[in-house]
Amino acid sequence: FAGYISQVLKNYTDHACDGEYVSLRCPHRTTISIQSSFYGRIVPSHQMCPSRYPHSYATLIKEDVACSVGTSLQKMLDECQDRRSCQFLVNSRLFGADPCPGTGKYLIVWYKCRPNEYKSKVACEDDKLRLSCKKSMVIAIYSAIFGRTQGGSLECPYQNLGMPMIECQSATALQLMMKRCHGKRSCSIYASTYEFGDPCYPGIRKHLNVIYTC
Repeated sequence: FAGYISQVLKNYTDHACDGEYVSLRCPHRTTISIQSSFYGRIVPSHQMCPSRYPHSYATLIKEDVACSVGTSLQKMLDECQDRRSCQFLVNSRLFGADPCPGTGKYLIVWYKCRPNEYKSKVACEDDKLRLSCKKSMVIAIYSAIFGRTQGGSLECPYQNLGMPMIECQSATALQLMMKRCHGKRSCSIYASTYEFGDPCYPGIRKHLNVIYTC
């Protein structure tokens, strides 16, 4: 169980140079959730993905180290999102127009492994949040947010109309929920600044949003 949880919570990074295969894979009962993606070149080739051209040719072509495409995230979502694994050959044709012909590029992908079946629970500020699983099953926390998200929360209407719509989140919410609920059959916690601290301006109404699986 501990190994499964560490794989689920871990942020994975994978990279491949032009002409190589990128391969993303998640453990059983989880699927790929793409967090971010980059295709292009922002470091010189002696640091990452050396040029495959002969040295004499490589010195004639000035390498572009400010080169990126805006379509890499969408391409990764199309190819890999919500799948257990995906693999494809990296080359510039995949991403549309080549932003820097003659410069060897690379793909970097950041992703997580999301449980196939997960639940979401919200508690408004100062309310109690309770999580529980059926007999012989235990809680695995996927994410936890305490504060205020940009769109707010439907369950906890935004009452302070004079306040700016600002996003503010506790940096320790996930850590605290893991400590309180990880591996237990049930747990409860108050969505309060006493537990999580106050990441927002005074007077801004907050909520706790937890995503978990059993």
